[in-house]
Amino acid sequence: MPAVAPQLRALRRRAGLTLEAAAARARLSPAHLSRLETGQRQPSLPLLLGLARTYGTTVSELLGETPAAAEPVVRAGGPGAREADGWTYWQAGGSGRGMQALRVHVPFSPGPAELVRVHPGEEWLHVLKGRLRLNLGEAEYLLEPGDSAHFDSLTPHRIGAATGSGADLLFVHTLLQSSLAGLCLGGGPGSGTRH
Repeated sequence: MPAVAPQLRALRRRAGLTLEAAAARARLSPAHLSRLETGQRQPSLPLLLGLARTYGTTVSELLGETPAAAEPVVRAGGPGAREADGWTYWQAGGSGRGMQALRVHVPFSPGPAELVRVHPGEEWLHVLKGRLRLNLGEAEYLLEPGDSAHFDSLTPHRIGAATGSGADLLFVHTLLQSSLAGLCLGGGPGSGTRH
């Protein structure tokens, strides 16, 4: 990783941080950060992740990689489905953006979803097929095909399908918690709980 050392120093300076301030934010000693910036030590992936957060950038930029131009179109038959606890997800938007768009199949759940989620950001969903139960705070909404909801995700929320065959929806959320794994947290198998 010969490009990492000068890139680390350049990004620290771009962030307007002294060696001591950057080291404190990244929970490193100034001597360790100095060795990383001079190429005397090679950073591990966890260390790169921490430095990327400290400098407000990505690991790719720390490594000096030039990001590919984002493809604006996601074609049918593109990235395959991912499944977690009965929920199925298909990518519906480009990666590397400030929000993530997914097409989602939500399995049937007989009652309110058990898992309540709260996290920074916004969410928007649009029901394509089936009926969807959406709990926002103390309110419960039953959404039919064609209905949409847009809400602040700091509002406690949970989602479940109210029809036996499940529900299909388009789902968009801001990437303050950015991984699909972060989105796909829920109850155990058979609970029908998600988001």
